Amino acid sequence: MAPKYKLTYFNARARGELVRLIFAAAGVEFEDVRFDYEQWAAFKESTPMGQIPVLEVEGRTMCQSLAIARYVARETGLCGKTSWEEAQVDMFVCGADDLLTKLLNVRFEKDEATKEEGKKGLATYVPNFLANYEKLCGPEGYLVGTSLTYADLAFFEVMHDILKVTTLDQYPKLAKVVENVTTDKGVSAWLAKRPDNPS
Repeated sequence: MAPKYKLTYFNARARGELVRLIFAAAGVEFEDVRFDYEQWAAFKESTPMGQIPVLEVEGRTMCQSLAIARYVARETGLCGKTSWEEAQVDMFVCGADDLLTKLLNVRFEKDEATKEEGKKGLATYVPNFLANYEKLCGPEGYLVGTSLTYADLAFFEVMHDILKVTTLDQYPKLAKVVENVTTDKGVSAWLAKRPDNPS
């Protein structure tokens, strides 16, 4: 009998969407629990570390978005086929998470001067990030190996949902990554039905 998964996060994408994309790509059903920021205070004390997202499976609970993503990817076969591939996948995912962290820090920065400095930093960081990923990407449009992994999903999520990048003409292999992700049957179905909420 397949395990039952329950993912709890804000009614947003940000740190929760990668896990949702992994479930979608793997064709695995999960309970997608969302709540507003106003409800967070009441829920916080029941979490393992006072943070979300939280994954519940078979009576066990865990937090930390990347730990959850790695676990679900391993359970669903989207973490690479060898230990070396798994390490490479994690490398790309951690790199995408570094970028995500920088983007979210700038987005939620309240001091305008600090926000502007952050934007200037991103103007250099993002092209370097893309150039490195393009250089390392496989010719078939997969960051690792010859089939979809959660590294491809992590790249797609930060490009598509957070940066809102509409073209990667200068990076043809990365453009192929996005194409491979969006044409995946499970991901395509998820993108068509998911809530149109904040990134």
